[in-house]
Amino acid sequence: MRLTTFSDYSMRMLIYLAAAPHQRATIAEVARAYGVSEHHMVKVVHLLGKAGFLKNTRGKGGGVELALPASEINVGRVMRFTEGEDMPAECFDRARNTCRISSACRLQRALHEAVESFYRVLDRYTLESLTANRSKVRVLLRLQPVAEPRTLN
Repeated sequence: MRLTTFSDYSMRMLIYLAAAPHQRATIAEVARAYGVSEHHMVKVVHLLGKAGFLKNTRGKGGGVELALPASEINVGRVMRFTEGEDMPAECFDRARNTCRISSACRLQRALHEAVESFYRVLDRYTLESLTANRSKVRVLLRLQPVAEPRTLN
């Protein structure tokens, strides 16, 4: 299974923002950090904002930031949103299915189980768990070091 570019860029955006919690970033700086299309990132930010994963602020001093704490952003939920309806084979699309053996084929059931297993694994992860190595991610993305928020004992 291969993720769509949209899902890939969505996770990159979320990881970037989780690596710099409590800070806003611009679409241009995230696209530049990854060496990807700013145009694609605009679409990603727009849809992740509509879905409630990102908070987008326009104008001077604006930018994009996580709408929820990274610990509350479930990777499986993000992937289900960005991947849309899973159709690993033609037979999953009832309207366009032209396969002659669909009614007798057991591949569809096996693929369905595989896709469900894929999401079950992703459901065990949060954005926070993906960025537990935040300082290393920041170095690789060439982000300025930030002090971790202090907790009062």
